[in-house]
Amino acid sequence: MSPDRLIYMANQIGKYFESQHRQNAVDGIADHLRKFWDPSMRRTISAYAKNGGEGLDPVVLQAVRALSGVGPT
Repeated sequence: MSPDRLIYMANQIGKYFESQHRQNAVDGIADHLRKFWDPSMRRTISAYAKNGGEGLDPVVLQAVRALSGVGPT
């Protein structure tokens, strides 16, 4: 799956959590990606985030980095 499609999907997940406290949103997004995304999708979005993550909403970028063990933004 293309990074553009994954960015769109991840940002849509982020929109679902946007009304929550930031850390709850980060945890919820990361949990959703862990549970429902194929490992290859997680690897692709994690690699994209390691290279800057342009286009990912800030809370989504933080969640992807937390998921992949990169740390905070």
